[in-house]
Amino acid sequence: MSEDATEGPRPRRYPATEAEQRPELQDYRYVEEYVRAELLHTLGGVRGMLEGAAPFVGFTIAWMISSRLGLSLIVALACAAVLALVRLLQRQSLRYVAQAVVPTAIAAIVAARTGRAEDAFLPGILYNGLLALVSVLSIVVRRPVVGFILGAAMGDPTGWARHRSLIRMMAKLTAVLAVPYVLRFVIQLPLYLAGQVVWLGVAKIVLGWPLLGLALLVIGYLLSRGRTPIEIIEDDDRAGDT
Repeated sequence: MSEDATEGPRPRRYPATEAEQRPELQDYRYVEEYVRAELLHTLGGVRGMLEGAAPFVGFTIAWMISSRLGLSLIVALACAAVLALVRLLQRQSLRYVAQAVVPTAIAAIVAARTGRAEDAFLPGILYNGLLALVSVLSIVVRRPVVGFILGAAMGDPTGWARHRSLIRMMAKLTAVLAVPYVLRFVIQLPLYLAGQVVWLGVAKIVLGWPLLGLALLVIGYLLSRGRTPIEIIEDDDRAGDT
C-alpha cells in the first residue's frame, strides 16, 4: 500500500510569493487538516506574534528606565520601523509587520495628544473589548469571525460558510481565540483606570503573544484530534438556515 493511501493527502507547502496559487479546500480530506494548515499562516507564525509585541516591550522598558513619555514613544516607533525595514530588506510583505506598526502609530498619536503614558494602551484595550464582543456575537449568529479571517486570507471570505462542518469548527476556534480578547480587556481596563503604566506594559506583554500561543496550542489540540469530513451545504439547506 502506498504512503499516500495510508496517510491521506498532505497539506502543501505555501508558495514563496503571495501571488502564487494557494491550496484549495478540495486538497484536504478533513476539516482539521485544512484549518490547521491555514490558521498559523494567517496569523503570521511565531515571528508575526513577536513583531506585534516588540514595540510595546520597548515602550515599557523605556518608561521604566526614564519615565519620559516622549522617549518611550520614540523607542516604540523605532522598534516598529526597524521591523518594517527588515521585512522590506528581505523582500517580504509588510502584511504581518503591520500588526506592529499600525497599533504602535495609533497608540503614539493618542498618548502624544493627551500627554498621559497610560493612554498609549487605551486603543489596544478598546480594540480587544470590541473583538471579544464581535467574536461572541458571530458565534451566536452562526457566522464565526475566524471563518471570515481565514476566508479573506484565501481570497474567498464567505466560501467556508457553504460547509456545515467548517461552520462548526470555526465556531470552536472563534471561542478559543475570544478568551484572550476577554482576558486582556477585563485585566487591562482596571489597570488603565488606575494609571498603572508599568503593570499595563507587563500585562500587554504577558497577555499578548504568550496567551495567544497558549490559545494556538489549544487550537492545535482540537485540530489534531479531529477527523471531521468536509460537508457541503446544499442550496436548499442553506435557505433553511437563513
